[in-house]
Amino acid sequence: MKVLMLGWELPPHNSGGLGVACYQLCKALSKKSVDIEFVVPYTARHDIDFMRINAAHPQDVEAVLKSGIAYDSFKYVKKTGEIEWVDLFGQSAMYEQAVARIADMAEFDIIHAHDWLTFRAALRAKERCGKPLIVHVHSVESDRAGHHGKGNPMVREIEAMTMLLADRVIAVSNHTKKAIVREYGIPADKIEVVHNSMDLDALQPLDGDNAYRYLSKMKANGYKVVVSIGRLTIQKGLPNLLRAAQEVVARAPKTIFLIVGSGDQEYELLELAAELGISQNVVFTGFQRGKNWRDAYAIGDLFVMPSISEPFGLTPLEAIGYGTPALISKQSGVSEVIHNCLKVDFWDMDEMANQITAVVQNDALRDVLHANSLGEYQKLSWNKAADQMVALYQRHLQAVAI
Repeated sequence: MKVLMLGWELPPHNSGGLGVACYQLCKALSKKSVDIEFVVPYTARHDIDFMRINAAHPQDVEAVLKSGIAYDSFKYVKKTGEIEWVDLFGQSAMYEQAVARIADMAEFDIIHAHDWLTFRAALRAKERCGKPLIVHVHSVESDRAGHHGKGNPMVREIEAMTMLLADRVIAVSNHTKKAIVREYGIPADKIEVVHNSMDLDALQPLDGDNAYRYLSKMKANGYKVVVSIGRLTIQKGLPNLLRAAQEVVARAPKTIFLIVGSGDQEYELLELAAELGISQNVVFTGFQRGKNWRDAYAIGDLFVMPSISEPFGLTPLEAIGYGTPALISKQSGVSEVIHNCLKVDFWDMDEMANQITAVVQNDALRDVLHANSLGEYQKLSWNKAADQMVALYQRHLQAVAI
C-alpha cells in the first residue's frame, strides 16, 4: 500500500506536537508494510529511514528554509541566488503547485493530509489522480484562535471545503470531532477518531545532569518547580496559569514556574508576570530543543497544560514519561486518554491554584499521581493508531475497487 502523505513539519525541524505526531504515526505505519512518501514544504535533513521524504517547492528554487516556528515565513533560495521571503498563504500556494507535479509523477494508492496548511495541496492531488483523500485534523481554526472569535476566515474556508470534499476525516480526539461538527457542520459519521499516542521508546533518556542548574540548586533549598511547555499563543491559556501562579506563590512562596516556549504572547506574558508581582518566581526560557527540552520536564514537580482548547496535547504524556505528574485542562483531547492526572477547567484559576498548591505542598500526592499516570502511559502505543489507519486505508481502497 502506497500513501502520499502531506505534512508541514517533521522532527527535528518541528515547532510543536504536529511534527512529532506525524513522525510517530508514520513510523508505526511503516512497520505494517505501508510505503510512505512524505512531502514537506522545506529543504532539510531528517535522518529518517522508514519513509521517503520529498521537499515540495517551485522548480526554480534551490532550497526552502524554515525561519523558525511552523506558522512563520519561509526563506526561498532560488537557483539564481535570489532570496525571497514568503508568508504562510504564499507557502501553501507554492506547496500546492509542487504537490500537483508530484501527484502527476508518483504512484500511490491514497492521499493522507495533515492540517489546513496541506489541505489545498491535497485537494489538488485528488483532482489530478482521483485517489481517496483522508484529511487528518490536529486542530481547527477556532482552537488556534483560543475561541476568541472564529479565527482567520481564509483558513476556515480551506478547512471547511477540504473536509466536505474529503473521503474521510480523522480527528485526533472526540474533543476535536465535536469541534469539527460544531464549526463546519461535517456529518459525525464521516469523522473517525484516532487518538494520538506515545511509545515507551519515543523519549530519549535523561543523562542525570540537569541543564537547569539554578533550579536544581533552588530545589535543594526546598523550592518546588511547576513547568509548562508549549507555544506562547492565545490557545495555550498561559495568562490564566500566571494568574493562578500569583495565588500559589502567596500560599507557597517557594514555588518557581518554568515557562518553556516562544510565540506571539511572549512579551505580553513577561509584562503580566511583572504586573502580578511574581517575576521573581517565573522563569521564561524561550524555545528549547534536545537536552534543555527534556530536562525542563524532568526538573518539574508538576507539569501544567492550561490550554483554552487543546485538540490533543502530547506534552502531558512527555512530562509523565520524564517523571513528572500532570495537571491538564479538561478542554483537551489527552484527557480522554490519561485519567490519573489532575484536571481543571481552563477558566477556573482558583481551582487551578488549589490543585497546584496541593501538589507542591505534598510530595506523597505528587509521587502517587505520577506512579498511577505512568501505569497508564506504559500501556500507550502508536501501534493502535496505525492499525486504525491501515483498516481505514483498506476500506477506502476496496470502495474504489468496487
